[in-house]
Amino acid sequence: MLAASGSMQVACAAVRHGAVMGRHGGRAATRQLPVMTHVPAHWSQHGLASWYGTGRQLGHVTASGEMFDPGALTAAHPQLPLGTRVLVSSRRTGRSVVVRVNDRGPYHGHRILDLSPEAARQLGMMGMGTAQVDLQPLPEDEEEVASAPR
Repeated sequence: MLAASGSMQVACAAVRHGAVMGRHGGRAATRQLPVMTHVPAHWSQHGLASWYGTGRQLGHVTASGEMFDPGALTAAHPQLPLGTRVLVSSRRTGRSVVVRVNDRGPYHGHRILDLSPEAARQLGMMGMGTAQVDLQPLPEDEEEVASAPR
């Protein structure tokens, strides 16, 4: 009965996404930055983004409790509050897309964002796997947009 509840799925997702395995199979201690309770005014970030979702994530619950959808414009960020809408701009292609943070991550290297496959496709980064991007949070009342390359 508990396995069918939504709260159990959220708890399992939090454990799954927060768990880092050590060299010998045990959980390793990691230093994670605290999750923001709100996005500060004039906050922005730039760095390396990747995309995820072709294997293990399909059919899994994200940190927000929703099922992972590779066709949605979503992303994983380690600190931004879940539900935050972010304008992601590719420095290489000039394209941009608005995504909603619904998961935690990335947990690989010095990446700042993991994008869904659809968001990565719209940015033109599917073949490369990673791209340098700029992030800017959007006010909650702004509409979702995507732009073509310059």
